[in-house]
Amino acid sequence: MNVTSKARTPLLDLDLLNTLVMISETGNFSAASELLFRTPSAVSMQVKRLEDQLGKAIFHRGARSVTPTEHGMLLITHARRVLALNRDIVEKFIAPEIFGIVRLGVLVHAAERYLPNLLRQLADTHPGIMVHITVENSPQLVQKVRSRQLDIAIIIVDSSDARSEEVETVYHEALAWAGLKNGIAVEQTPLPVSVWEDGCAWRTMGLTALEKQGRDYQIVFDSAHISGQKAAILADRAIALIPVSACDNSIIPLGPEHGLPEQSSYPIGMMTGKEVTAPVSAVADHLRATFADT
Repeated sequence: MNVTSKARTPLLDLDLLNTLVMISETGNFSAASELLFRTPSAVSMQVKRLEDQLGKAIFHRGARSVTPTEHGMLLITHARRVLALNRDIVEKFIAPEIFGIVRLGVLVHAAERYLPNLLRQLADTHPGIMVHITVENSPQLVQKVRSRQLDIAIIIVDSSDARSEEVETVYHEALAWAGLKNGIAVEQTPLPVSVWEDGCAWRTMGLTALEKQGRDYQIVFDSAHISGQKAAILADRAIALIPVSACDNSIIPLGPEHGLPEQSSYPIGMMTGKEVTAPVSAVADHLRATFADT
C-alpha cells in the first residue's frame, strides 16, 4: 500500500538565524558580514537560502541598506527567541568558567558604535559575566574608576583626565569639523561653533586650531553629548568637532577645502581599577579585540 507522507518541516539553521539578526541590527549586508567574518556575498546567499526554505521575502533591498519585510520582522523576532533558547540550553550543559559582574564605563559617543559588538561577543564566550554599563564623559569615568565605582572605563587619553601610566591606548580615531550637508553655517563670519564641555580635550583641540589659523569664531552651542552636537549641526546653526565615525549622510566632515584646519586623530584608552579580577580581565581582553577589529 502506498502511503503519501507529509513534507517534512524544514529545520532552520541557527547560523542562518544569527546572520538574519546581525543584518537587522546593522542595517546592511556589508556591516553584518564584517561582524560575522564572512563576505557580503556569502551573507546574501544565507539570506537567499532562508527565503527559499520559507518561501517568503525577508528583506526589502535598497541601494545602501535593507529593511525587513512584514514576514522578515516576524522571523527576526522568533530568531532572537531561538538563539536565546540555544544559549540557555548550552549553559545547562557547559558551565561558564568565569562568572561575575563587571562595571564598565564607556564614552557617550562610543557607546552606540562599540558596545553592541562587545556585548554580543561576550555573551557568546562568557555567558557567566554580567556587564553593568555606565555612559558618561571622560572626566566622570576617570573619577569613578579611581573611586572604585567602575572596574574599567573607555576614555579619551588626555593628561587632564588621567595619568598616562594608568591608561592603555587601544585605538586612534579621526576627528573632523563637521557640518550639515549643503549647509551654510561654515560660510558665516564669525564662524558659529558648537563646543564640548569645559575640560574636554576636543574643545581645547578645536578652539586652539581655529585660533592658530586666525579664524574668527563664535561659540553658539555648548554640549557634553554627541546628540547635542549633532542637533546644532542638523539645525545648520553651527559646525562642531566630532569623531569622523559620527558623520552620516546628513552630517559631513569639513576640512581645508572649507577653510577649516585639518584635525588629527585622538587616542581612545582603557583605564582599569586596581583590582583586576578574572571577569574584569576577560572584558578587558574583549575590549582590546573589539578595537583591534575596528
